Amino acid sequence: MADLSALAESIINGKAKDAKELVQKALDAKVPVSEILNNGLIKGMSVVGEKFKNNEFYVPEVLIAARAMHGAMDILKPLLASSGVKPVGIVSIGTVKGDLHDIGKNLVVMMLEGAGFEVMDLGIDVPAEKFVESVKNGAQVIAMSALLTTTMTAMKSTIDSLKEAGVRDKVKIMIGGAPVTQNYADEIGADGYARDAASGADKAKELLG
Repeated sequence: MADLSALAESIINGKAKDAKELVQKALDAKVPVSEILNNGLIKGMSVVGEKFKNNEFYVPEVLIAARAMHGAMDILKPLLASSGVKPVGIVSIGTVKGDLHDIGKNLVVMMLEGAGFEVMDLGIDVPAEKFVESVKNGAQVIAMSALLTTTMTAMKSTIDSLKEAGVRDKVKIMIGGAPVTQNYADEIGADGYARDAASGADKAKELLG
């Protein structure tokens, strides 16, 4: 187990080279892939998430940690499927139609991946149809982000489109972004609201719980 705490530390400190080496070492020592993922990568990223929530880490630290995690994941990914490790859930995420901001969304993607989710990143300026399609392609949670009060309304119209397509009850919907509030989530019938990227991953887990 000692090696995996070092792996978690290398993720927290954003040491990409160390993270890769420690993953390889753990694999050579026949440590199960699921253990490396859960007790190394996910554990490290959850500390990063906590520090981000508590304002001990800022965006640059999160990005550096996520880069270390992705490097380590590149080695693990091909082995995950063959060892039967399933993602925690499948989330499709995008910034809603008319909104071109992606930093917040990208942070949520990293936190979700860091928590063991499979993420379909739909990008920015995402029309409702694309979210609907993602449900048909297996998304269990839809995460919508908006940074402008003027584009928030696209969240409601996306939920309406999901209803029209008959898939609203097949998926959990969470929303977030600077102008978004819990009240607005309740008003448009979303299942959840996340205040920041780290809470987003927690909320997705809770919705699938």
